[in-house]
Amino acid sequence: MNMHTPEIDRKPSREEAERALELLRRWAGKAKDTEIAELDPAVKRLVEGADDYPALRREYPDGFTVDADYKETLPDLQNGPAALIRGENRGIQHVGISNFRLPIAYHTRDNGDLVLETSVTGTVSLEADKKGINMSRIMRSFYAHSEKTFSFEVIEAALDDYKSDLESFDARINMRLSFPMKVDSLRSGLAGYQYYDIALELVEVDGVRRKIMHLDYVYSSTCPCSLELSEHARRERGQLATPHSQRSVARVSVELSGDDCLWFEDLVDMCRRAVPTETQVMVKREDEQAFAELNAANPIFVEDAARLFAEQLQADARVGDYRIVASHQESLHSHDAVSVLTEGDLFSADSLDPKLFSTLFHVG
Repeated sequence: MNMHTPEIDRKPSREEAERALELLRRWAGKAKDTEIAELDPAVKRLVEGADDYPALRREYPDGFTVDADYKETLPDLQNGPAALIRGENRGIQHVGISNFRLPIAYHTRDNGDLVLETSVTGTVSLEADKKGINMSRIMRSFYAHSEKTFSFEVIEAALDDYKSDLESFDARINMRLSFPMKVDSLRSGLAGYQYYDIALELVEVDGVRRKIMHLDYVYSSTCPCSLELSEHARRERGQLATPHSQRSVARVSVELSGDDCLWFEDLVDMCRRAVPTETQVMVKREDEQAFAELNAANPIFVEDAARLFAEQLQADARVGDYRIVASHQESLHSHDAVSVLTEGDLFSADSLDPKLFSTLFHVG
């Protein structure tokens, strides 16, 4: 007669079974195949799944090589049939990669060639009925041209390659960099490097290519109204007062037109002629006084800034369409004063990115 204790007769709970299975799997993960077989051949199936699922090796296979036959067996979901599309089966205007970085050599007007860290964004259009693109092809296409000294001809060749590789109609490349220029102080004779955020863009839509340069120009803006009110207080009441001024940023975007080169330095020079109160690099007391005098000689509202930049761009035959986005980051108010001025269809837009102006904040 068999005697059963109450514990043996009790049905274990699901939670107890899950803990037991987890313990068994941890043991099996470190046990040898012979140890597992000695315990119970069924353990292998229990801890690894279906009968036909092989035991997996846990060591990295250093000596494994990939041949053409093996490549053919690799799954490629991005290039799958339309049946795999999730969501609305629509074309996509931009799909690709953003912010892959590499060193690029650039021609400069004044200092020969410079190698600068560059952040690249590359996108193509994707037709309806296509699942996706092979993102790495954009990088591979760009790397094939990355060691050539940059020109728009080089970037066009890269765009041709990945447009062909990905069988796309439209394509875009955007390259962001920080460009150094040595700037003299106003009076002390010192000099230091000013760094300019620049982006170069090549856009092809419906077979038409357009070349674009973007520049963030950082300057000081003294409020004309505040300047006059301060002078009124001094003159009428003998009261010391100072006008408010603030660090300001203009993002100047230009379409390159014609065959003549528009150098980075050329666009910076245009901005300096429009608004000469560029922030300073090296400053001694005499420079600080000079900067105060320069600001007083060039008080400026944000509307003035947009129009003064436009005046310079309008007069240069190398500039086609353009856009100026200016932000005066007020020291008087707890908000900024902003303006947008565009010329031509390329930059015209009724809607603005809600975070456009916040991207103009310059942290030094």
